[in-house]
Amino acid sequence: MESAAEYTQRLVKHGARALKSMGQNFLINDEVIEEIVAASVLQKDTPLVEIGPGLGVLTRKLAPKVPKMWAIELDQQKINLLYKELKEHSVEVVHQDALKVNLRDLWGDRMGYLIGNLPYYITSPLIMHFLEQADLLSGMTIMVQKEVADRINARPGTKIYGILSIAVQISANVTKVMDVSANSFWPVPKVDSAVIRLDLRPYPGFDVDKKDFFRVVKAAFSQRRKTLGNSLAGGLGLKKEEVIERMQCAGISDGRRAESLSIEEFIVLTKSFI
Repeated sequence: MESAAEYTQRLVKHGARALKSMGQNFLINDEVIEEIVAASVLQKDTPLVEIGPGLGVLTRKLAPKVPKMWAIELDQQKINLLYKELKEHSVEVVHQDALKVNLRDLWGDRMGYLIGNLPYYITSPLIMHFLEQADLLSGMTIMVQKEVADRINARPGTKIYGILSIAVQISANVTKVMDVSANSFWPVPKVDSAVIRLDLRPYPGFDVDKKDFFRVVKAAFSQRRKTLGNSLAGGLGLKKEEVIERMQCAGISDGRRAESLSIEEFIVLTKSFI
C-alpha cells in the first residue's frame, strides 16, 4: 500500500486541492494514522463514521476494520475522488454538512464510533453536536488543534479550564493520545494538533438538568476576571445578596472564581439556583 505521502502526492498530481475555505489540510504522516487507528475502540460489529475524510488517507485504513462505515464530506471534488479510491471497500460517502448529521439516520439505534480530523474553525460546535447524540456513540477519536485539546482536557484551577472542558468531561473520559506536528500535514498549517480519545459515559452523580447546569456554568464563566458571586449575579440577572445567600447554602464561597470549581461543585451550585 502506498504511504500516506505517496497517496496524497499522487492525487494532488491529478488535480486534488486543499481548499482553504473548508480548512483542509491533508494528513501525510503514517505513524499518526496508525496511532489513530490503534487508539480507536473498533469492534467487528461497530458502525463507524468518519468526519472530513478529505482524500481518504485514513479512510482506507479504517474501512477494513469494520463491516460498514460512512464518510461525511462536504467537498464534492473530494467525494468523487473517494468513490474512485475506495471502491473496493464498504464505505458510503455522504455529501453533507457534518453539523447536520443525524447518527440515527446512519445506523439506527445501534452504538457506533466516530473518528475525524475536525476542521479548526468549527471544532467546538462539531464536538458538541455529536456529544448531543451520545446515546448512539461509544466513543470518538478526534484530531483537533493542540490548544483545543488542552482546553478539553484541562483541570479545575488552570487558566484554560472552562465551559468546553466541562461540557466534554461530563459526557466522556478524555485521553490524550498524542501531539501531532504541523509538519504531519500538507499544506502545513500554522498550528500543531493533537489526537484525543473520548470514551463516552454518564457522569457519576450527575443528577441535575443539563440546561439548568449549563445556565449556571455559562453565567459563572461570563466574566472570568470577576469573582464567582459577581459573575453569577450578572449572568443570572439576580441581586448579589441573593446569589451570596444561595452560594452559602451550597457551601461555596462567593469570592472564588469559576475556573476553580470542579464539576461536582458546579452540580451542587446548580441545585442552589433551580
